[in-house]
Order: sequence, then C-alpha cells, then structure tokens
Amino acid sequence: MANKKKALIAMSGGVDSSVALYLMQKAGYDCIGATMRLYDAKEVCSADEDDSLCGSEEAAKDAAAVAAQFGIDFKVLSFCDEFKKFVIDHFVETYRRGDTPNPCIECNRHLKFGHLIDATEEYGCEVLVTGHYARIEQDKESGRYLLKKGKDSSKDQSYVLFRMTQRELSKTKFPLGEYEKTEIREIASKIGLTNAEKKDSQDICFVPDGDYAAFIESYTNMTFPEGDFVTKDGRVLGRHKGIIRYTIGQRKGLGLALPAPMYVCEKRMDKNEVVLCSNEELFSDTLYATDLNWIAFDEIPEAGIRCMAKARYKQKEADALVIPEEKDRVKVVFDEPQRGITSGQSVVFYREDVVLGGGRIM
Repeated sequence: MANKKKALIAMSGGVDSSVALYLMQKAGYDCIGATMRLYDAKEVCSADEDDSLCGSEEAAKDAAAVAAQFGIDFKVLSFCDEFKKFVIDHFVETYRRGDTPNPCIECNRHLKFGHLIDATEEYGCEVLVTGHYARIEQDKESGRYLLKKGKDSSKDQSYVLFRMTQRELSKTKFPLGEYEKTEIREIASKIGLTNAEKKDSQDICFVPDGDYAAFIESYTNMTFPEGDFVTKDGRVLGRHKGIIRYTIGQRKGLGLALPAPMYVCEKRMDKNEVVLCSNEELFSDTLYATDLNWIAFDEIPEAGIRCMAKARYKQKEADALVIPEEKDRVKVVFDEPQRGITSGQSVVFYREDVVLGGGRIM
C-alpha cells in the first residue's frame, strides 16, 4: 500500500481545528497535531489563563486531549520569542505612534504561515492544515494559488489571511472553507469531541480583558499623560485620559458632556491631542496603503484595477479603484465614502470571492 500523505494540523484547542483534524483523517491523511505556545499569560498580561485563548497553556492542554482522542502524535512548538517580536512589540509600537494594529494579521504572517510552514516541512508533512474559514484553489490557466472567501460569510476569515504567499498557499489546506459554522458544531457533537461546546476565542489573545491601554502601560512600564480633546480647528472640548486609549471612530468612553454626538477622527501625537468630529466628517473616499502583498498576480497593472475593497475586518467590501503610485504604495479611491478609515489597519482587495491582495493603511 502506498504511503499516506502527511498533514500537520495547527491545533488551537478549539472546535474548528479539531474538526479540521477529523476531516483530514477522513480524507486519508496521516496527521500530526501541533500547538503554538506563544506566551505565558502571567508574564505577558498578568491574567489568569482562559482555555479559549489561542497560544495559552490551557489551550495546549485542550489540543493535546483532542490529539489523544484521535490517536495522533502531538507537538507543542514554542514561539514565544517570535510572538513577542513580531506580534506584541509590533502591537505596542503601532499604538505608540498613533495607529491601530491588527495583531491577528501579524500572527498569521509571521507565525502561523511562517514558522508553522517551516515546521510542516521539518516533520515531513506535505501540507499545513488550519481551522480557518477560507478556501484555497489553484488557477488552471496561470498556475497561481488563489485565496478565496469561506462559504460561511459570517465566519469568513480571508481578510486576515491576505498576506499569504504562493509558497504558503501551495502548502496549506483549509478544510472548513466549504462548511457553515453550524455544520462544524454538528460534526463536533456527532463524533463526540470533548470540546464540542467550547466557546470561540474573540479577544486579542494576550489582552484577554480587552483593556489594551492598561496592557501597553504595564508592558512598557510607561504612562501616557492626559491631554486635550479638541475640534479640528483646535477648540478645546475637555481632557482625555491618555492618547493610546482612543481609536478612530470611537464615541463611547470619551467622558464628555457634549451637545451632539462626537467621534474620534484624528490623534495628534506631537501635541497629545485627540481630535473629535461629527459622524459625517468620519467619511472619506480615499486612502493610501503600503507594505503590499499581491496574491492573484505578481504586480498590480500600471493602469490600476477596479475591485471591491474593505478597510476593516467587519466592514463590507465597497467598489473602488486601486492605483499604483510608486513601489509598494497604492492610492485607493472608493466610489462611495467609507467610515472611519484608520492608519495601521489593513485594506484588502477582492474580485467576487477571490482575494487579490492587500496592504497596510498609511
């Protein structure tokens, strides 16, 4: 009998990666489980570990239990130093310069589809498997690997995967991409998974309480002083509690009694000022992006492309024209103004359900 193909299953301890393992075994793959140990919660965030948090010790224990249930080898891979450098430090520095990061994108870029791809080859596996809701297909004409949206639009994770390279796409499988989340829960219950009812992880894994400003102050041993809330023309509206505590589009938590609703629209780091405006003033039809990654082609055509684009994970895609300006920089002009475009976040480009590429908003 021919040797089975081998797959490295990236296991978070949750339902999705556990069902991904089941589906790969069902497809005839010889599987090895692997969990990334990313941080010690007591050292990084001074919090009790939650078993739903990706990268935690408790998550690794849950993953090991599932691996034992399926009778497969299981590895714990420590990437704490890499996670600190590429994700936590990047997260902190992005906030300190006044931008808003997306740490999941950086984790996918450097850890899941960087170091884990290397581990896949090291263990003699043909493919890396994760529980993401997305799809990968190879284009017959060009031979390029394409990243596509998952079938379940409410769970689609293609936005946070836009940095994947051709090498990474060629060595990765997303078996959940053709399923709805409800179907995955049903499969988990049917096959008797120990974690079938485990809740999904929603928070930034190293800031489980959501108080990222307190985390940054503790992590850096710095304090961010109070300053002024101002209008665009400099009129003082009140005092803020530290500039890193605010992000573009924020209304709640300002602590001001104002005659009309106002929202954060700018942070002037040099003056320690948080600028407020009306909701209408949050809309813009243009952004610039750099640090680009293209999937559907090597380079954007000189004439630019018409496509759909979205500038936040939860935002709907909107019609746009993407124009190359210089090396590794594009101008994106939306047909209709978009709300709360934020530097540091990512803009991702789509054509129907295919991810063309994306970049970091300047």
